[in-house]
Amino acid sequence: MELQEEILSVLSENARLTIEQISHIVNQPEDKVRETIALLEKKQAIIAYQCVIDWKKIGKQKVRALIDVQVTPQQAHGFDVIAKRIAMYNEVVNVYLMSGAYDLSITLEVDSLEAVGLFVTEKLAPLDFVVNTRTHFILKKYKEADVLLDTDGPDNRLHIAP
Repeated sequence: MELQEEILSVLSENARLTIEQISHIVNQPEDKVRETIALLEKKQAIIAYQCVIDWKKIGKQKVRALIDVQVTPQQAHGFDVIAKRIAMYNEVVNVYLMSGAYDLSITLEVDSLEAVGLFVTEKLAPLDFVVNTRTHFILKKYKEADVLLDTDGPDNRLHIAP
């Protein structure tokens, strides 16, 4: 595996590791690791370092919804302009172009069920290019961003050798 891929794989598992720790894991000098990470950040292969939060553990309940959206693509722009416009809303976590009956899939994170309804009726549905929506509520999260949630013990996933 190429050094860039190794470093990205390590960071995707734990972005809080130090350069020294990453250097040890990939068996490369710290300067080379630091240089490689800087290059990956510069060319935006590494876009952000994020924290996965289980809000209920601190007594705060967030509502996540998946909204399928059927749209009329814009001439000469297809779905890109529409997707970027929807992505600008603060409540929107993810926007994906999909195959199938619906064109876009949106992940929404808000504080209440009512906020989901308001988003759909006041922000999404009034847009000229939106034809239809279908909303799904996430009832429980078991794994998010490749992290198992609600685990009391060790990670007992099976490891598959390459």
